Amino acid sequence: MTHIDQAMLTHRVEPVYPTLARQIGRSGRVELRAIIAADGTIQSLEAVAGDPIFYQSALEAVRQWRYTPTVLNGRQVQVDTYITVIYNVQR
Repeated sequence: MTHIDQAMLTHRVEPVYPTLARQIGRSGRVELRAIIAADGTIQSLEAVAGDPIFYQSALEAVRQWRYTPTVLNGRQVQVDTYITVIYNVQR
């Protein structure tokens, strides 16, 4: 029988809202593909979809996120996942 304890976010850094996007009142989202290493750090990160005006901000913030390790049958493993960062302009 397989037992998995999924990674849980333990340290989240909020992205900085890009100045230009805020000035023009733009909201949006960015879809990121991440490899979470066995130790819970972000090993690899790339933007795969969304509004390019938000890419840099999303990447800089999510690179700093930390997770509890994913444990599969008692062993820490890396995980390939997708993360969505949503930007809503406050009016």
